[in-house]
Parts: sequence; C-alpha cells; structure tokens
Amino acid sequence: MAFRKVVKGTLIGGGAVAAVFGASQLLEYRKNQSRLAYVEAQGELKMPYQDALPTRQEQLNKLRDTPEFDVLVVGGGATGAGCALDAVTRNLKTALVERSDFSSGTSSRSTKLIHGGVRYLQKAIMNLDYEQYMMVKEALEERSNLLDIAPHLSAPLPIMLPVYKWWQLPYYWAGIKMYDMVAGSKCLKSSYVLSKSKALEYFPMLKKDKLVGAIVYYDGQHNDARMNLAIALSAARHGAAIGNYTEVVRLLKTTDAQTGKERVCGARCKDVITGQEFDVRAKCIINATGPFTDSLRKMDNQKTANICQPSAGVHIVIPGYYSPDNMGLLDPATSDGRVIFFLPWEKMTIAGTTDTPTDVTAHPIPREEDINFILNEVRNYLSADVEVRRGDVLAAWSGIRPLVTDPNSKNTQSICRNHIVNISDSGLVTIAGGKWTTYRSMAEETLDAAVKTLGLTAGPSRTMGLTLEGGKDWTPTLYIRLVQDYGLENEVAQHLAATYGGKSFDVAKMAQVTGKRWPIVGKRLVSEFPYIESEVLYAIKEYACTAIDVIARRTRLGFLNVQAADEALPRIVEIMAKELGWSEERSQEEMEAAKKFLHHEMGYKSRSEQLTKTSEICLNEQEVNRYKKRFHRFDKESKGFITIVDVQQVLEKLSMRIDEDALHEILNEVDLNKNGQVELDEFMQLMSAVKKGQVSDSRLAILMKTVEEGLDQRGPVSVDRSGGGV
Repeated sequence: MAFRKVVKGTLIGGGAVAAVFGASQLLEYRKNQSRLAYVEAQGELKMPYQDALPTRQEQLNKLRDTPEFDVLVVGGGATGAGCALDAVTRNLKTALVERSDFSSGTSSRSTKLIHGGVRYLQKAIMNLDYEQYMMVKEALEERSNLLDIAPHLSAPLPIMLPVYKWWQLPYYWAGIKMYDMVAGSKCLKSSYVLSKSKALEYFPMLKKDKLVGAIVYYDGQHNDARMNLAIALSAARHGAAIGNYTEVVRLLKTTDAQTGKERVCGARCKDVITGQEFDVRAKCIINATGPFTDSLRKMDNQKTANICQPSAGVHIVIPGYYSPDNMGLLDPATSDGRVIFFLPWEKMTIAGTTDTPTDVTAHPIPREEDINFILNEVRNYLSADVEVRRGDVLAAWSGIRPLVTDPNSKNTQSICRNHIVNISDSGLVTIAGGKWTTYRSMAEETLDAAVKTLGLTAGPSRTMGLTLEGGKDWTPTLYIRLVQDYGLENEVAQHLAATYGGKSFDVAKMAQVTGKRWPIVGKRLVSEFPYIESEVLYAIKEYACTAIDVIARRTRLGFLNVQAADEALPRIVEIMAKELGWSEERSQEEMEAAKKFLHHEMGYKSRSEQLTKTSEICLNEQEVNRYKKRFHRFDKESKGFITIVDVQQVLEKLSMRIDEDALHEILNEVDLNKNGQVELDEFMQLMSAVKKGQVSDSRLAILMKTVEEGLDQRGPVSVDRSGGGV
C-alpha cells in the first residue's frame, strides 16, 4: 500500500513538474537573452574599481562625511553584502553598516552547501507546489552562477544517498534525476546509480548491512564566511562605503513635504570600537539583518508585526577520516524526519543540521542534546567498525535561520525557506528569509523594488556573472606558482589559493622567512593546519578588528578545531597588538573574549564538560590496576598526584624534552580543579572518559601510555594531539 502511494505520488507529481518544466525553461531562455542584451548594450559602462582597499578608518570617514547616499544597507551577512554589491554596480552611491563583523551571524554557520534543495523539490512534487518548484529552480541557477564567480571558494561536490530498501532505489533515482532536469543546462554533473560494492568502494565507512546500492548527485560546496567577505570586499572595491562594527542606534526620519508622512532618511550609527557616533543619510534604507529583521522593523515602527520565526541549526565537526576526501553523504529521513548532511570540508568532516525553534540571540550556543542527536544519526549510517565517539567532536556551532513565518505552520520544518521583500509606510525596505544560495537574486529583487518604489535612478542588476574578490586571476594550478615563487609548503600554497584566489600572492608577500631549508617562508599558527602568520596581517587589511574575526571568519580555525584555535590565540593577539597598537589591557581583553567565544559558541564548553569531577568512573578491576600502575610510573613518591616536574623527570630517562609551556597545557586539560597538578582520581576519570568515547584526543593519556611503553622497551616516544585515543 505504501509503495503504491509513493509510486502514485511520484507519477502525479512528476507529470505536474513536466508540465511546467517547458514553460519555465522558456522563461529562463528569455531572461538570459534579455540579460545578454543588457550586458552587450552596457559593455562600455566603466564602473570604478579600487586596486587598493581603503582602510577601515577611511571607510568610516566616507560614511560620516558623505552628505547623502542613495542606498544604506543595514546588515553585513550574505544578503546585506549582496544588496550592497548589487546597488553599487548599478552606479548607486552605496553604504553598508554591520554592528559586528561581516558574516558574524548565520552566514558563517551554514552547512557550507550551495544547493537548490533536494527535499524542497520533493515537497514541490508531492504537494504540486509551483512556488516551491520555482524556488528550487532559481536556487539551481544561482548555484551555477556562484560556482562561476568565485571558483576559488567553491566547487562541485558529489553527495551519496545510500539506499537500504529495493523499492526506494527507483523512487530516489526518479527524484534525483528530476533535480538534474530542473537544473537544465545549469546541471553540474549528471547523477548516477552505484551498486553496493561500488558504493562501499567510494564510501568505505558506510554501513554494509542491508545496503542495496546508492545514488550520487552533485551540489556545490563553499567556504561560507570567506564567500560572504568576498562579496563585501567586491562591493568596497567598486566604491561602496562599508563598515563593520558599526551599529545602528536609531533610524533618522524626515517629514515628506508633499504627503506629510514620515520617511526614513538615514541612521544614527556608532563605531563599536571607539564609541563615536555619527549620522549616515540615504534616500533608501535596506534592512538585511537576518534573524534581527524584526528589531530594525520595530525601530521604524513599534507596532509592526513580526515577520520572522527563528530556527536553530546545529553542526558538528569531526576528524576527516570519518568521510572520503571528495564524497558527501545525505540521510534523507532521520529518526525525527529531518535531513542530515555528512560532508568533507576543509579536510575535516562536517555533520548537520538540526532544525528547532529558538530565541534570537547574537551568541547562539550548540546544545549537547543536538550534538548527540547528530552523532546518533551518523552512527546509523556508518559501519559498526567505525566507532563514532563524542570525544571526536572538534567543534560545534549553532546558526539561527531567519525563516519567514507561515501562520498556518505548526513547526519550523514545514516553513518554506523562501524570502519576502517588504516596504513599510515610512519607506524602510526589508528583505527577509531566503537561503545562502539565492543571496544574489534576493538582492536583485530587493534593489528592483527599492528603485521602483522610492524613485531611485538606476539600471538593471549587473551582478550575474560578476566575478568576486579573488576570483579573477585564480586558476586550478595557481598554488604551484606560490610554491615555486615564494617557497611555501605545498599544503599552505593550496590553502592560500583556495582561500584568497588571485589575492593569495599578496598574502605570500607578507609571509616571514622561516629560517629553515624548507619551507622558505610561511610560519604556521598551529602545526596541524595550513594557516600562516601573514594571514593575520592580511586579515587586518580585510577589516578584521578582533581576534575572533581572525579565528572564525578570516581563517576558519575556530570552526575546525577549538583546541587548536585556543592554542593559536596568543600569537594571533600578539601580531594584531603590534599592528593595531593595542595596549596590554586591550590584548588581554581580546584573549578573554576569544576564549569565551570558543568556550560557548564553538562548543569548547560542551567538549570540556565530557570530563568533570562528577563524571562516573566506568573501569573494571583489571583496567583500574593497569592505569594505577601507569600513573605511579610518574608519581614515584606516591603523593597521589603528578606535576610538571614529575613528567619532566620521567621524560629525561628517555632523553626526551617537551617545552614547559606545552607540558603545562597538557596537564591543564585534565586538571579539573585547576590546582596545578593531576590527581589519581582525575586521571581515572580521564581514562574512563576515553573508554566511553567521550574523550578521544587527550595528550596526557597518549603521553603517559607511550612513555610507559618507552620505559618498558626504551623505544622512541611521540606525542601527537591528533592521535585520537589510547
């Protein structure tokens, strides 16, 4: 019965999609022809382009001193930056302000996919929803454009959909093929079916039991925060005045002489760094503040009704060995009906997302229950040979999606990710909802509405096909030139090319000499990641104002490994302090703020709470005796605790030396009461947590095990944080 229902729904829905497919393709053709005609007609148009980015202070001066802008965009996420780029390339005098950093909110906390939405197409087919279908089609067109205009930051990614029931194979195949068909000429690569053996060859970690086969389709993947920044920097190079850490305190209004109505005419802004306030006047104010949409709307009119319903999406990052280097995984139906992606990203593995109602906050925190939900869903699809451990979660974050409220909806899962453009009685233009992939078309629609309603003089949008920051001179082999010309490590060169594109040479020029035979230049911030010190200097040129900006958005270290980010912080703060003239007090404040960010927003708190004083010790008698013996190898005097001195004395017997600061960090990870020593019960709690999978990369556990083996065999001892368990 269920099979009959599925087949019937697929046939009816498929027929409906086929019926509108021809018409939509014709519309697409006409739209593309009109765009081509416009580009040809405007071929001689010269837009200003600045080779050197203005400094942040120069941007603030421009914001303050310009008598009136045509457009002021409030919000520096993907949509806001997209609006600024669309406006400035229409030759409108454009300003953008963001109260925090560019991409500091939802735009940096996505699933990192550029996609049309497979599940939205399924809903469109099953519900015969033409609007949903067109939303998917638009997103697929924008996916293709985004991959073209920022090739260094994005790439096609094959995603596997494993099938465990025979009847699902034709059902899912038909749906995925329809996804390809809707994309039309914008299809990245054709989807295909894999046998069970081939599926396991491509994704060895996959659960084998009852596996029938798999379907592989293609979507895009990107570095979301860097993409957002590229859009904002492109707007700046074309002449827009953009300011991060510039908060709107209140909206400015004037009375229309003809109608007698109040109109918004600007905003009172505050430089968050210095506290100085100034007015920015503009003919049009665009509200692109994502989850905070209603806050600015109420600043305009306290009585206005809310139009956004926030939803929290949690993601986790686990080691790269959990997934192949170039193959993602889609769980189309989790235990509670959600969709989970399991994707390789930046040589790690990202898994998510959840979808739960939440309150709006600037500092969302990932909940432990959401982290465990994702881990449990991942376990359902991976082989029993692969132990998915809570301790393997290297980072976790929560992003707040600004969903458009549907009053008939009972839960946020059924809310369409479409967007709305609203213009208030006072002329405040609001763009709300939507998704990352469609930021450009949303910006185009917003500016079209603003130009039409507010009487601005501007032509059509010119952002389709407009290359973003770093994309112009990028080639797939650019990294080879970086290695040959500057003497960078191969991994570092690949990272720079994939992050900065054609601008990577500017970063390489700032790199310091290492003093080694190889690499010649490029000192790493931490050994496991290819981020180098010159990126901190370049980040300041890209308007980074805080240490958090560097670890979270200029580099992605905080999103990849909170512990590594924590270790890199002192050097990052030292470089920024020297460049920006920070006092000792300011440097300390930056350290504390960054650690707080990692602790709460990037999951360090949840990670550290896996080992607490109240943790139950689950060890059998044999394990207790073995670990006591290991502990007493260091605690020679039977004090009941070990210190740095005890560890150093044992290491000396093996002719090995570890830096005292490094040893302090190693012991501090396990020192629960922070008294400068590790007690026996703390060590037992550690080993119990390792056994349960709650902790998987304790350097002290690895050190003590390998030292014990070294004392027994007098062999070499190595300490590696990424060793993963004992």
